[in-house]
Amino acid sequence: MRTITAALIGAGQRGRGAYAPYALENPDDIRFVAVADADPERRGLFRQEHRISNENCYSSWEDLLAGPKLADAVLICTQDKMHYEPAIKALEKGYHVLMEKPMSPDPVECIIMGEYAEKYNRVFSICHVLRYTDFFATLKQLVTDGRIGRLVSIQHTENVEHRHQAHSFVRGNWSNSETSSPMILQKSCHDMDILQWLADSECTKVSSFGSLTHFRKENAPENAPLRCLDGCPVKEECPYYAPKMYIERDDWVGTVLRSVVSNDTSDEGVLRALKDGPYGRCVYHCDNNVVDHQVVNLEFANEVTVAFTMSAFTYEGGRSVKLMGTHGQIRADMEKNEIEVTSFITREKETIRIDTDLSGHGGGDNGIMRDFVRLVRSGGTEKGLTGAKTSVQSHLIAFAADISRLEQRVILMAEYTNELKRELSSKK
Repeated sequence: MRTITAALIGAGQRGRGAYAPYALENPDDIRFVAVADADPERRGLFRQEHRISNENCYSSWEDLLAGPKLADAVLICTQDKMHYEPAIKALEKGYHVLMEKPMSPDPVECIIMGEYAEKYNRVFSICHVLRYTDFFATLKQLVTDGRIGRLVSIQHTENVEHRHQAHSFVRGNWSNSETSSPMILQKSCHDMDILQWLADSECTKVSSFGSLTHFRKENAPENAPLRCLDGCPVKEECPYYAPKMYIERDDWVGTVLRSVVSNDTSDEGVLRALKDGPYGRCVYHCDNNVVDHQVVNLEFANEVTVAFTMSAFTYEGGRSVKLMGTHGQIRADMEKNEIEVTSFITREKETIRIDTDLSGHGGGDNGIMRDFVRLVRSGGTEKGLTGAKTSVQSHLIAFAADISRLEQRVILMAEYTNELKRELSSKK
């Protein structure tokens, strides 16, 4: 099997840190031959790691895609609002595309990208990596095999974990929907995708409630400064005190967080970044506006109902799921990597323990890279789990949920989709 070639647009934590390492570990599958990133240090590090020639290192995606086609595929791992234009250009130039989620904060742009993937007959996969985990693949197979009879309802919880919320959605790149995406789209489009996959039907109705309750200036401790290092009076008891989160944390997540805060990941380098960078701000004095808790109710055409909860106020991360069917139930905890199947008929319980790497979204980051290589080798003749057309549907569920939350009404998906189609037609 031939080695495919790829160019990376966006050498940040997801592009360089989550997906590109697959090429170093599996050099016979994929090799990076070009990179585009506005940060010269990150661009240089990626060039060294993957031994890319200087002439194939670019400061912008525009420069990379302006010239002759350099590779079989492009990975687009830029910020949310920077996905659409390079994706369209890459498809037009003949590249296969792997894109970090979400596709776009604009639902019409999502629809257009789905249409372009079909128009140009390219592989266009979206990084809904949970489908590629052994955990969710096992759940899907259990439901498909009829282990609990007909699936009727789902309870699904996304435990964001309080420090993750503070890092990514209060201090970080996805804290403000005006510059990135709504929380339900940016963080939970993974979950909308998985729920659609498990329900195996078209979503017909959406309702949602949620708000930004805790991470607001009125909840700041008395005399708390704008920045943690400017003499915070509650630094010992505050779980979000920046040095505690970014210097003292010594697990694999802490290593990832250091690389986000600073290119220099030494204690000194991180401390310097905290003094004047965004990750050193008090979590109660940021410009964040995305929700810190939200619930979503879904109804599907096959009468499956879903209750989804996303909350920042959890100690653990990961997802927990309960699937309820006519002949049994399934309880599953992704953090523990355990699935419990109970039969109503025999009254017996079976516990399935998933033996897989818990890093990288439970193995999903490597899983989607492996599948993308397979699809590109096939020239787009084979189908993947998270093609653009499929992903558009779960994105629209997330958009509908945010409209429901803001406008306090139930969204009928058929009406919402028709509105978007009319908007799209008016732009053509």
